[in-house]
Amino acid sequence: MTSLVGRSVVVRVPATSANLGPGFDTLGLALSHYDELIVTAVEGSGVTIDVTGVGAGIVATDESNLVIQAIQHCFTHFGQTMPALHVTASNVIPHGGGLGSSAAAIVSGVMAAKGLLEGIVEMDAATLLVLATELEGHPDNVAPALLGGLTIAWNTESGPQAKKLIVHRGVSPLVCVPDFRVSTAHARSLQPETVPYADAVYNVSRAALLIAALAQSPELLLEATGDRLHQDYRAAAMPQTTELIRILRSHGHAAVVSGAGPSVLVLADDPAKRLEAMALVQKHAATPWECLLLAVDFKGATVNEHQVEATA
Repeated sequence: MTSLVGRSVVVRVPATSANLGPGFDTLGLALSHYDELIVTAVEGSGVTIDVTGVGAGIVATDESNLVIQAIQHCFTHFGQTMPALHVTASNVIPHGGGLGSSAAAIVSGVMAAKGLLEGIVEMDAATLLVLATELEGHPDNVAPALLGGLTIAWNTESGPQAKKLIVHRGVSPLVCVPDFRVSTAHARSLQPETVPYADAVYNVSRAALLIAALAQSPELLLEATGDRLHQDYRAAAMPQTTELIRILRSHGHAAVVSGAGPSVLVLADDPAKRLEAMALVQKHAATPWECLLLAVDFKGATVNEHQVEATA
């Protein structure tokens, strides 16, 4: 096997918001808020990880780190031996906030493996999606992190699939991040196994409309983000989130739970309306929220060769 020592890659992965209201476990959107890391194959054994930003001093810095698990998963899948690694991570995506932090870590690892194994093993987009979904469990967050833009993700007998769509340039996302967190597992546990027929029909119509609204008719976003499948059932786990969404929607803003929450995603149809929504948050919210004025990320995850500085 070719020695990988000295190979180094820089990876950049966007935050994501899944569900988008009615698109439960199907729709996802990539956002211009990025985790970045440099992964270098070094002499010796094991891994060393330096983390700055979100998670510094908290996330694992050994082989149990999710990024390392994803890299190892890819190397094992292709019958390759993972070398000793040094990782420098600069994180900004909130953990446990509903903005795809775990998906970003997994995609970061998959992309790092792709870069390190370039010329030895080739990984196309379909393979990357499969490998990332095997670790994440659901393709709705990893798909936009990998591909960028708006993605529709679904599972088939042959594995996960995803379709990327370009979002109308008028769509202006605002993300409101609270100072509390909600367990994704707990949020999912509140979901019933069955829902009323009328609610299922309601969500099918809104999910279809949402794709049209995001792609060509942003003025329909408020109507298109209606949901009866998951947000109301999970409201007890995040009452502050539920109340903030109620306030925003009552003033005409397309606000939804971002992923499993507790962050709130507002899909405005022009930048000025984002400022109006942010003012409402600052005026009415009972607890502190950080408001992020973001854009839709159209590129998705990237990996590039990183030049290692020579030592004397």
